[in-house]
Amino acid sequence: MVQDPRGGTTHQNHRPAPVRTCVGCRERALAGELLRVVAVDGQLVVDERRRLPGRGAWLHPRPGCLDKAERRRAFPRALRFTGILDGQVLRDHFERFAAVGGDGRVSPVQSESRKQVDPS
Repeated sequence: MVQDPRGGTTHQNHRPAPVRTCVGCRERALAGELLRVVAVDGQLVVDERRRLPGRGAWLHPRPGCLDKAERRRAFPRALRFTGILDGQVLRDHFERFAAVGGDGRVSPVQSESRKQVDPS
C-alpha cells in the first residue's frame, strides 16, 4: 500500500466530491457540473473561479434551468438577497456559452458575424 507523506494512506484521505442542488431544476449534481452564481452590487454574476465572497447559488449551464430559476424567483431566496437582482450579465453568459459548441468550437452564427480583412 502506498504511504502518503503526511501520514496515513492515500485511500483514507480520499474525500468525495461536493454535491450541490441546481436552483432551477432542483436536481442534485457534482459541484464541478454546476455554475456558481453570486450577487455583486445587485447583479447576478457567474463566479467562474468559485472564489467570490458571499453566498452562492448553483445552476446547471442550461438555459432551461436559468428560465426555471427566474420564473420561481429562486435567486433572491437562495442568495438571501432582499431587493431586485438584475440577471442580464447571467443571461449574457448563457448566450456566450450557447454560441460555443460542446467541443469548444464557435457556432456558424457567431463566425459569420466576424469581418474578414483583405490582406492586400
